[in-house]
Amino acid sequence: MVAAASVVVAVGTVAGLVSALDSGPDGDDEARPLVSEEPSMRPWPAVPSATPSTGPSTNSPSPTKSSAEPVPRKAPARPKPSSAAPVASASTRLYRHGDSQVLEWVRDHRSDPRRPLIESRIADRPAAVWFADFQPDTITSRVRVVTSAARSAGQVPVVVPYAIPQRDCGGASDGGAPDRGAYDDWIDRFAAGLGSREVIVILEPDAVSETECLSEGQRADRYAALARAGRVMKAANPRARVYYDAGHSDWNPVGTQAARLRQAGAATAASSDGIFTNVSNFNWTSSEAAYARGVLAAMGGPSGLGAVIDTSRNGNGAPANGAWCDPDGRKLGQAPTLRTGRSRIDAYLWVKLPGESDGCKGDAGAFTPDYAYELAD
Repeated sequence: MVAAASVVVAVGTVAGLVSALDSGPDGDDEARPLVSEEPSMRPWPAVPSATPSTGPSTNSPSPTKSSAEPVPRKAPARPKPSSAAPVASASTRLYRHGDSQVLEWVRDHRSDPRRPLIESRIADRPAAVWFADFQPDTITSRVRVVTSAARSAGQVPVVVPYAIPQRDCGGASDGGAPDRGAYDDWIDRFAAGLGSREVIVILEPDAVSETECLSEGQRADRYAALARAGRVMKAANPRARVYYDAGHSDWNPVGTQAARLRQAGAATAASSDGIFTNVSNFNWTSSEAAYARGVLAAMGGPSGLGAVIDTSRNGNGAPANGAWCDPDGRKLGQAPTLRTGRSRIDAYLWVKLPGESDGCKGDAGAFTPDYAYELAD
């Protein structure tokens, strides 16, 4: 349900402290150390900016969703094909990749009156880098561009592999690998670019939450592919932290999501470090933290499993009417950080890049300055 977001390079730079942008009712918890239309009322993803390349980059859109009424889904835009206390040796700084739609806009519009606010509140903060275009021959080098740059900067990158077969059940963010064999090969190549330093992997948004379009056999095959993907990535880089799709607090019930996650390998240390929630959505951080803890408890597995929350657009919470497509009145959420001060919550991340449209205030996945300014103001 990541409807139309730009899928490849979601970026930003900042590190450290949590900002007070999320004014929702968040309780105080002790910190957990980091080891290391509104046609349907369901949220949709917008594909994030295009993935980095070894040469000049191009951006193209892709999707993700937000909360919705009966069976909400995220409302993200996919990429355009294009701190709990840290443990020893674990960086507390997140990486801002230098290739994104918002940075390109900032560079090209120095005299625009909106530029200073967009640059300081969005472009200068770290965000995820999406890999949504299925291009096996170049995926290793494109991932390596990001992880190598982060290593040189002494920072932790966040990468999003988004190529599962039958992605988004044929919705706005459809695409991905043509079949399981092709996907396994793509994952092997993706993992080869992860390097040897700490990296956060947001594995296939919506892949566990949105499976209603699949037959029982297809669902089992998807879960097996996800479990394998986590194992392959952690084998390729033991310092990679792999998180699995838990949807968000207004989507599937805790028990349902936990059962699916177990089947997908999320409760096994060999393939998983935990779960992620709220990608491209708007729910309050406090609601997502409570939901994530509930899913982790129901899922079982090692006590060290944690959760990361997408806080990119949840500064005002979700709209009361369940709107997911660039709804009015939303604001930036808490700044990306690996120090959350909440038990079992490993990080707040900007997985969906603020300003990349869900498809209502701009083309799906395209950076839209008016929307970005509205979120940042």
